[in-house]
Amino acid sequence: MDPSSYRPAPGQIPTSPGVYRFSDEHGRVVYVGKAKNLRARLSSYFQDLANLHPRTQTMVTTAAGVDWTVVGTEVEALQLEYSWIKEFDPRFNVKYRDDKSYPSLAVTLNEEFPRAQVMRGPHRKGVRYFGPYGHAWAIRETLDLLLRVFPLRTCSAGVFKNARRVGRPCLLGYIGKCAAPCTGKISAEDHRALAEDFCEFMAGRTGPYIKRLEREMKVAAQEMEYEKAARLRDDITALTRALEKNAIVFGDGTDADVIALAEDELEVAVQIFHVRGGRVRGQRGWVTERVEDVDTGDLVEHFLQQLYGEQRGEAVPREVLVPALPKDADALSEWLCALRGARVELRVPQRGDKKSLQETVQRNAAQALNLHKLRRAGDLTARSLALQQLAEALEMDTAPLRVECYDISHLQGTEVVASMVVFEDGLPRKSEYRRFAIKSFEGQDDTRAMHEVLTRRFKRYKADLARDAAGDAADAEGLENTGPIDPETGRPKRFAYPPQLVVVDGGQPQVAAAVRALEEAGVVDVTVCGLAKRLEEVWLPGEDDPVVLPRSSGEALLMLQRIRDEAHRFAITYHRSKRSKAMTASVLDDVPGLGATRRKAVLAHFGSLKRLRAASVDRITEVPGIGRATAEAIVAALATRAPAAPAVNTATGEIIEEDDGTEHDGTEEDGTVRRHQGSHPVAPPRQEPAGGSVELAQP
Repeated sequence: MDPSSYRPAPGQIPTSPGVYRFSDEHGRVVYVGKAKNLRARLSSYFQDLANLHPRTQTMVTTAAGVDWTVVGTEVEALQLEYSWIKEFDPRFNVKYRDDKSYPSLAVTLNEEFPRAQVMRGPHRKGVRYFGPYGHAWAIRETLDLLLRVFPLRTCSAGVFKNARRVGRPCLLGYIGKCAAPCTGKISAEDHRALAEDFCEFMAGRTGPYIKRLEREMKVAAQEMEYEKAARLRDDITALTRALEKNAIVFGDGTDADVIALAEDELEVAVQIFHVRGGRVRGQRGWVTERVEDVDTGDLVEHFLQQLYGEQRGEAVPREVLVPALPKDADALSEWLCALRGARVELRVPQRGDKKSLQETVQRNAAQALNLHKLRRAGDLTARSLALQQLAEALEMDTAPLRVECYDISHLQGTEVVASMVVFEDGLPRKSEYRRFAIKSFEGQDDTRAMHEVLTRRFKRYKADLARDAAGDAADAEGLENTGPIDPETGRPKRFAYPPQLVVVDGGQPQVAAAVRALEEAGVVDVTVCGLAKRLEEVWLPGEDDPVVLPRSSGEALLMLQRIRDEAHRFAITYHRSKRSKAMTASVLDDVPGLGATRRKAVLAHFGSLKRLRAASVDRITEVPGIGRATAEAIVAALATRAPAAPAVNTATGEIIEEDDGTEHDGTEEDGTVRRHQGSHPVAPPRQEPAGGSVELAQP
């Protein structure tokens, strides 16, 4: 629907803070938002559609009306927005849902005889929850350790009633892991006090309780009640073992929730570590579609609303550490304080242990997003749907069972390389991957490089067809047999069969170059498209405007993104290897009689090239395996090669001295040269933890 058909007159919209909602023609609420100034915010939706984000365009054209409610303060707006989102479940609002069902350790304080058990699902009134935890067995293992100290009831209502009827406790009552309130061995008041002590211990107030047990143990030993002292000793050991199952991250007993996000254009993954008493007590994760045009701060605000909207008291921690503050951070902090009934600090950690822990949480979020995408890509139904949507969006006759994607990588026109990755039936076929070094020109020209790569690829395909037609392994058209050699036949490997779809990383110029290469090669039955990074726009040949895939084609766009990202990764890997070889040269390489082993021995002995330059021939001969003639050759080589100018780390401004026997034009962290950025900036490789994710121990 045209938004101008339901646009309210500007004079009708107040300038007060409030909450607004867009509804479709059937009256269903499709979007809820809040604003400090309703008139300014709503006016932004009713502008030229071309100026709106594609997702916002879809929302305003889906809606058929808008209404609003004026409130007194920003905190009231926050509360009303949360209530409306919960009530109406609008399709265009970000909604965080657990990527799995997390169990919690629950104590039913609303019962006469509280019970400790594993619980899932929404929180119930009158029940104290601890966690959530990654696995139910972790809760049961922790609970089993603590029951000898806090012998709470853990049986179901049916078992409890039956034991009370027959007057005989269950097995846990006989072995001392239940106080047996069912048979009257402990009163309801004493059992509740036991449950409250258990809750205090689980809430992180462990030090005073352990110290009290230690005092009782010493008193029992002094009074020669050795059995009681031994039992208390075992209780302390059990409590200590239970505590050791939680990773200590803050030594000051901090209570905080540490939150991090990993996001792309379509989806957002959120991870949260619950830290209580300085220890990680639980971890949770969510993955959601990014249906709103919002930044990281807005995503954080929506997440905190949904996370704490139903919480009260100590369920809201003293500190909430987030990756970015929302625009209305003060109102959000005030809202959290009202929920807790005490001060809540909302901030972005800048340094120290809290910053380090948030980086750990962020790595977990990135890993969760990657696994989510892999699960979707690995699902046969999702792949089939994605290929079908792709065929419809690109107006292809059949689904593209083989897709090839090409990407160019370089640094300001140096070491220009390209990659070709292949996806068959929606899955990568790595044996068909190819990489290219651009040979026909030097400098920065992505379109020319794309034309060369596709020309070489399809020229080779045509040559293979000609050989098959001639029935001869030789080149039927006099073309050179370039490319990898098949070790079994000794013949060049073929580029398999042609793709139904060629995807290039880039916009209209790259697509035009690809089409021209295919036409020159005489290939007419292959569809070509380009995927631009900025707004994930799909470019088709001869079109002045890109195709923006609708939300209903989300699987198709996800597949295109994954193919493009894989091509980008493969190209960068090849570029880095060539850059490393071309840009790093050792002054000792040309010394006669000095091989790789003895060169390493010399550098290891002196520690750096600077110290080697200052060494005399006699000192160099002290290195095992280095004779006088070789030492003189080393000195002569260093004398003819003047020291390079001091290298500067461009990120920190630090002067970096030579320390590895190499000379550079300028250096990065990895010892290679960085010139200015090209079309694909290549950052120095970082050291990542194995597996890409760090998990802390949990109970």
